[in-house]
Amino acid sequence: MIPVTKPFLPPREEYKNLVDSIWERQWLTNNGPLVNELELKLKEYLNVPHLLYLSNGTIALQIAIKALELRGEIVTTPFSYVATTSSIVWEGCKPVFVDIDPNTLNLDPTKIEEAITPETTGILATHVYGNPCDVDAIQEIADRHNLKVIYDAAHCFGTKYKGKSIFEYGDVSTTSFHATKLFHTIEGGAVFSKCPEVLKKMSFMRNFGHDGPESFAEIGINGKNSEFHAAMGLVNLKYIEEILAKRKELSEYYDSFLKNVKGRSPQLDSQAEYNFAYYPFVFDSPELMQLCYKKLAVSNINCRRYFYPSLASLHYVNETELPVCNSVVERVLCLPLYHTLTYEEIHMIVRIILRVQNN
Repeated sequence: MIPVTKPFLPPREEYKNLVDSIWERQWLTNNGPLVNELELKLKEYLNVPHLLYLSNGTIALQIAIKALELRGEIVTTPFSYVATTSSIVWEGCKPVFVDIDPNTLNLDPTKIEEAITPETTGILATHVYGNPCDVDAIQEIADRHNLKVIYDAAHCFGTKYKGKSIFEYGDVSTTSFHATKLFHTIEGGAVFSKCPEVLKKMSFMRNFGHDGPESFAEIGINGKNSEFHAAMGLVNLKYIEEILAKRKELSEYYDSFLKNVKGRSPQLDSQAEYNFAYYPFVFDSPELMQLCYKKLAVSNINCRRYFYPSLASLHYVNETELPVCNSVVERVLCLPLYHTLTYEEIHMIVRIILRVQNN
């Protein structure tokens, strides 16, 4: 079977060495030395001033909303993983969906202002598949309307915009280090902010609000992560350049064959350095996508309909008619992409797609 993704796993002995050190210290969680080391090395690699390592990317979104004190309505995208929307609802806010750009598949900035009301307090946009949103246009809108901006950058490890990490944009950026991501800590995530006050608030929030053994500065949650997860991150970080390079090579190999298929890949921003987190392909028709999806499945090739259905169709939100998103979700398919995928396997995947198309 060819899965849609496989987690990168480092040499077992390298991970074991760090696990043995945990055994010796018997310090398993609660801001241990490996967590602190991982935060430091991630800041160095990403060239960002601050970050907080968390238990997962969903907690990161929830803490960001809470720390920025967002209330009422939050303008957001219908084309993302469900956590983007559920975090808004979980924090007692109302998601207001805006349609996506047909080329980038990100939130369409030209449609944001018409969705803003006196109840709007923020914008939560996803850099879909690791492809940066139009952060300049979104920030201009936010500044005009005095709104906070959160970026769900779950897919974005290694992505840059105008030479800077994409995590540097917005009031808060969040990311995921889940095992399906190109950099992972088995489970994990992080928040980023250039505002010292917001960062300090989030640091309290991830640890129940503690600012001492018997005092609490904020309402908090258990958003910490463990030494075992940090150990995986420390070892994986040593291989990140190799991982990024390999994914780029594999994606370009896909490109060379799929140019003959009726469809397209999302348009990338010319000022961005993309991380090749996924290989999405938008077929020209739902019928062709479905035929390829089923034929690949018969051959034990597992693709995923990232992201289906539209988040605006969830039963706990107000359903919204969004023609671009509704069209894309019926035609997009993410093809297998991971470090150990072979050129021969890509060739087989593309041959099946071409055979379906040409029959």
